Amino acid sequence: MRSVSSPVGENLSRVRERMAKAAARAGRDADAVRLCVVTKGRDLSQVREAVAAGERILGENRVQEAAPKIEAARDLAGAISWHLIGHLQRNKARRAASLFDVIQSVDSPELARRLSELGEERLRPIEAFVEVRTTDEPTKTGLPLERAEERIAAMRELRGLAVKGLMTMAPLTEEEARIRSSFAALRELRERLGGDVRELSMGMSADFEIAVEEGATIVRVGSAIFD
Repeated sequence: MRSVSSPVGENLSRVRERMAKAAARAGRDADAVRLCVVTKGRDLSQVREAVAAGERILGENRVQEAAPKIEAARDLAGAISWHLIGHLQRNKARRAASLFDVIQSVDSPELARRLSELGEERLRPIEAFVEVRTTDEPTKTGLPLERAEERIAAMRELRGLAVKGLMTMAPLTEEEARIRSSFAALRELRERLGGDVRELSMGMSADFEIAVEEGATIVRVGSAIFD
């Protein structure tokens, strides 16, 4: 049962309501969209509040910051799923693979191959989303949209990597049309890829409702929950 007897629980209730309304506007089932609670910079007590309120997907940006938090929450193993949503350096891939259930930020063929090696080594493919850059902002990471389809096709051939979805970040702008276009581009790419690539991780605190309207299956929300 979900509890809303805390500020975090109350904020989560409001976020879920906004998600449901956005899904209704798009003619979608609200249950088709899940929430990834971004716990970057949050302490373990706040993590536990989110879990007590019914959330099961937790997102962290950095391996080094996440490690002690994940270790301290081992009693929640099996009840929650940790997702790495920030950039991953290849030299931290082994540690990330041991900590996280899903790597949402596979942004290069080289990282994909390294994770596949680790997946083969442990005899279980690593679940991953491929990060795609759907804007022209040079500061953003991810595969360039125009090359993504062919590169993802190659990644799907890797035996130790299970590509389950795509991830993107919208442009830093208040122009709704640009935000919506970046999300739509990721959805259209997923439709071309087909198969097991079903997840669309897109939308954050400022734009998750637009993401839901454009087909997100996972939205990544932190500040709207904890601040």
